[in-house]
Amino acid sequence: MTRPVSAPHDAVEVIAAKRDRGELSDSQIDWVLDAYTRGAVADEQMSALAMAILLNGMTRREVSRWTAAMIASGERMDFSSLSRPTADKHSTGGVGDKVTLPLAPLVAACGVAVPQLSGRGLGHTGGTLDKLESVPGWRADLSNAQMLAQLEDVGAVICAAGTGLAPADRKLYALRDVTGTVEAIPLIASSIMSKKIAEGTGALVLDVKVGSGAFMKDVDRARELAQTMVALGTDAGVRTVALLTDMSTPLGRTAGNGLEVGESVDVLAGGGPDDVVELTLALAREMLQAAGAGDVDPADRLRDGSAMDVWRRMIAAQGGDPDAPLPRSRETHVVRAVRSGVLTRLDAMAVGLAAWRLGAGRARKEDPVQAAAGVVMHAKPGDEVTRGQDLLTLHTDEPERFDRALAALEGGVEVGDEPAPRSALVIDRVAG
Repeated sequence: MTRPVSAPHDAVEVIAAKRDRGELSDSQIDWVLDAYTRGAVADEQMSALAMAILLNGMTRREVSRWTAAMIASGERMDFSSLSRPTADKHSTGGVGDKVTLPLAPLVAACGVAVPQLSGRGLGHTGGTLDKLESVPGWRADLSNAQMLAQLEDVGAVICAAGTGLAPADRKLYALRDVTGTVEAIPLIASSIMSKKIAEGTGALVLDVKVGSGAFMKDVDRARELAQTMVALGTDAGVRTVALLTDMSTPLGRTAGNGLEVGESVDVLAGGGPDDVVELTLALAREMLQAAGAGDVDPADRLRDGSAMDVWRRMIAAQGGDPDAPLPRSRETHVVRAVRSGVLTRLDAMAVGLAAWRLGAGRARKEDPVQAAAGVVMHAKPGDEVTRGQDLLTLHTDEPERFDRALAALEGGVEVGDEPAPRSALVIDRVAG
């Protein structure tokens, strides 16, 4: 009779090592993530380990190995057959952050392929796939073969990540959400980077948001996260750079799915809000530089219409109609200035919560979203306003949502006598 082969480690040993502020070995990390993915380590055991990591941290070697083990739990994509280099962008999420939509076709118009695997929104931050699904006919799900073909033909694709990429992260992500361990920087960094490295891009630019509407409220914590992710990318052979960008005020003048698509098309047409254009161009230049195409000026591709051409082809390739009108909400409510002066504050979290409560976001992954719900901002901080002037227009299909959205905005919109100091949109740059 053959005896079962004993495991090289056990969960309690690994948990205790990190609980006692020890450094996990490569073997321990490889084993625990593989065993958890297979179901041999229980959720409550991984919860304990995640909390120990939150409290005691990880070294660069540990985080790098943890990320590699998560990548090894699934498949890796390969874009080496493409006729052009690849670059991707990841944002940690904010309010009104529609930059992926104009950025992917813009960078593609400059000769670099953009394999943008995106997600859906949860809570006050919008999801790129939710936004694009407001375009009639557009579909998020592509096979790897379809994605590769579209990258070669069009140069850009924005789609859902397949289930084969980093399945360990999918399990751990859900667990962190319900165990109070979302904030652990080693786990945030490895979650993001395991998917991006497995995706197979040659270069990666990270947009790490800072401020009230961002996951990271504090600049120092955001910089630590950026440095950790850049180190992980560098260790994996991916050219990686991060920009820290301000998210105390919403980006652009819209927050909500279809509303943000309309604003993105305005940017591609050579217009759009200054802050969206500024950040789109800053990220495009970083992506092109990292991909070895830094001699191209992306501003030229906005001016000559070639970025818009790629957008139209990208939407059509995924079943969407780029000429179809975007959905309009059935109900609107206008918020007006109660006094004359200068708009001194338009808090990103307040606007994000209002858009969510209007139906633009979801509380649970399975919740539906309204394509036309959200907030249009008619003024931004620093603008002079007069009493009775329209400040915001709230959009929803369900008028009973207005009261809760207005409650979210209380204290988040302020008019004063003097403009408040304005922070730079790009706060810092972190490179490997």
